[in-house]
This record gives sequence, C-alpha cells and structure tokens, in this order.
Amino acid sequence: MSFIAMNRFKVCSGSEAEFETVWKSRESRLKELGGFREFRLLKGPEGEGYTLYSSHVIWGSRSDFEAWTKSEQFRDAHKNAGSQTKKYELMGPPQFEGFETVLQEG
Repeated sequence: MSFIAMNRFKVCSGSEAEFETVWKSRESRLKELGGFREFRLLKGPEGEGYTLYSSHVIWGSRSDFEAWTKSEQFRDAHKNAGSQTKKYELMGPPQFEGFETVLQEG
C-alpha cells in the first residue's frame, strides 16, 4: 500500500503569492525516484495571521519515501530551505506528517 508524506506550512498573511511562486518555479526531481506517484501543493484555510498550505506526496511505499529522503534529489530540493533570501515568511517550521495507506478506493 502507498505512503503519503505531507508538510504543513503556516504562511504569514501577505506572503502567499511569493510562497506559491517558489513552489511553481522550483526544479522538482521527484519523478526521478522509484515509487513516486503524485505531488500536490494544497492551499487551506486562513488562520490568525496566516494561510495554511500542505505539500502532499504519494509514494508507492514508506521505503520509497525513505529512499527519497536519502537521495541527491532530496538534498538538491532542500538546499535552500531556511534561506534568508526567501521572499515569504512562515509562522514556524513546516510540520511533517506521514501516513501509511490502510484502505484505498477508486
């Protein structure tokens, strides 16, 4: 069964467009890895001073996800994380959540 890896981001109000631009213009290397199925960047509700976003990646298995985290592609994708040159602001670090599929329909 598949594994879903998610990171939740609280993007400070007023920084949403810049945050989305960074994601849209990045060089994604996910397709280079075995087990990659699908990526989505999700925009959620607004909170007090932020908008909630989630990166949502479906992998064939937990081991496929773990291989991604140890790969050159992962290091390249995250090399500027935490950079002071970003044009958007977050309310704290991203929050990771990983889920193993128990039941799937469709």
